[in-house]
Amino acid sequence: MEIKSYKDLIVWQKGIDLVNEIYVMTKKFPKSEQFSLTSQMLRAAISIPSNIAEGWSRNYQTEFGRFLSIAIASAAELETQVIIAKRQYPEISYMKAESLVFEIQKMLLSLIKTTKK
Repeated sequence: MEIKSYKDLIVWQKGIDLVNEIYVMTKKFPKSEQFSLTSQMLRAAISIPSNIAEGWSRNYQTEFGRFLSIAIASAAELETQVIIAKRQYPEISYMKAESLVFEIQKMLLSLIKTTKK
């Protein structure tokens, strides 16, 4: 299958799935987290597919690689925030979010290596 758009990239699609999961998960947080952990987690999650899309749209492989690096940094930030949330609110399930973050990180690393060739 030929990739015609960033929307065709599985990593972008999984990034959108992750954003949705973070929305579902953070709705279970107390209201007191609305402007702190919830806001930070949503910002980091949204940054992942957004940077993939922006990098793809630049039409230069080096630019795409740079934006993929930003996306993977946002994934690491989100991974850290999930760890914090797990400690604060252990009654919430984080399994799907953790799995998606891990999968996206692996896919981004692979894509970054491809863009450097």
